[in-house]
Amino acid sequence: MGSSNDYIHIVMVPFMAHGHLIPFLALAKQIHHQTGFNIAIANTPLNIQYLRSTLRGNPIPGIHFLELQFNSSDHGLPPNTENTENLSLDLIGKFFASSVYLKTPFYNLLKDIVKKQCTPPLCVIADVFFGWAVDVANSLNTINIAFSTGGAYGTLAYVSLWTNLPHRRTDNAEFNVPGFPDRCKFHVSQLHEFLRKADGTDLWSKFMQPQILSSFKSFGWLCNTVEEIEPFGLDLLRKYIKSPVWSIGPLLPKSWLINSSAPASVRQHAGKEPGTSPEKCVQWLDMHSDDSVLYISFGSQNTISPSQMMELATGLEKAGKPFVWVIRPPLGFDLKTEFKPEWLPEGFEARMSRNNQGLLVKNWAPQLEILSHRSTGAFLSHCGWNSTMESLSQGVKIIGWPLAAEQAYNSKMLVEEMGVAVELTRGVRSSISSDKVKEVIEMVMGKEGKGRDMKTKAQEIAEHIMAAVKDEGNEKGSSIKALDDFVSTITTARK
Repeated sequence: MGSSNDYIHIVMVPFMAHGHLIPFLALAKQIHHQTGFNIAIANTPLNIQYLRSTLRGNPIPGIHFLELQFNSSDHGLPPNTENTENLSLDLIGKFFASSVYLKTPFYNLLKDIVKKQCTPPLCVIADVFFGWAVDVANSLNTINIAFSTGGAYGTLAYVSLWTNLPHRRTDNAEFNVPGFPDRCKFHVSQLHEFLRKADGTDLWSKFMQPQILSSFKSFGWLCNTVEEIEPFGLDLLRKYIKSPVWSIGPLLPKSWLINSSAPASVRQHAGKEPGTSPEKCVQWLDMHSDDSVLYISFGSQNTISPSQMMELATGLEKAGKPFVWVIRPPLGFDLKTEFKPEWLPEGFEARMSRNNQGLLVKNWAPQLEILSHRSTGAFLSHCGWNSTMESLSQGVKIIGWPLAAEQAYNSKMLVEEMGVAVELTRGVRSSISSDKVKEVIEMVMGKEGKGRDMKTKAQEIAEHIMAAVKDEGNEKGSSIKALDDFVSTITTARK
């Protein structure tokens, strides 16, 4: 489908967090690649700057970045606070609440686009947290598509828990969640403390409930998952929101799915500088045998408590398995400060380095390179969806340690529905012993029993993911077909 140079077919507006901005940009690339459509991504100036930086000086003709004015100081936030990176927990709620003030600048931007091209875009693709975009799109004679950057099961759990608060209606630690069958009991420990305390009148409920409920009125939803790996979650989500849901994932660079020795340009697709060079990580992994290394990372936003960090380190040493650990200062310390040796057992890093058992990477690592390496056998993860999809796409089994957002529901699904994970613990307040760490690592990394079963299942899922993005002549995978169907639907849905 050709396009004139200046007609904007789709306008996207992601939530202001790296875990949302990156999948939106990946979706824009995917739609543009498949259709030739011109796509505009609207966001605040610093987030636009961040998105441009991830392209590393290789702008994509057909993907445009448009700025929305936002002054964080007007909302009781520190100056230049435009995304959740390094934001303290007490300010996150205020930040979410402030995002509704993007509605007016977004309306004005969309109105200018309509005026300039004399016709509205085919659709707006807005974050699920931006339910206000439904009214904006409708008022300018286009449609809104909600995009969930998470998986189907985790998304449904998240939106249903926030809009129904079922845990408030019972004294039991376990409870049912609307939209899920009775067998899928949820536990209060799976809820972030903001949600646990929510009663409908608090800051979080006042943001989440109207935004999510408005998103339900979207024309349809896009979901960053694959039909064949989440049939159960997708079925539940479709029944619950009663709208079309197109599963168009995984939003990962194609070269990683076709060939794991991806080109250097893909290596740093998150636009961050690694704490250890990709070359050094790969050289270190090369020294170890197949499926022998445990990779540990809690995502770009999270860390664990000082006592948990100490027990995890002790457990790793006891287990004796090689590991790569992306490590940041523990809870209570600025994530941007230099890592201090006293946060780990005395002499830990020197011992791990001396006997080649462990590589500690400060701040950020080339995650896809590590997960796709032959020696990586398992991933100790916070179960954020981007990390989960990266792990599954490479057939790597998971040890879950969910910390926030919908991560505990992703972990639950990976354990109960997919059988590719074991949960080590939950949250930053849990007490964890080094012996439990050792026991879980040995079980998951084992070549027999549960470890072997998990590996088999993870490899099957990786094959499904690979098949879903196949696009060769008449052979099209489910995610390619879903994107084709989405495009044909929005093209004919014009009011």
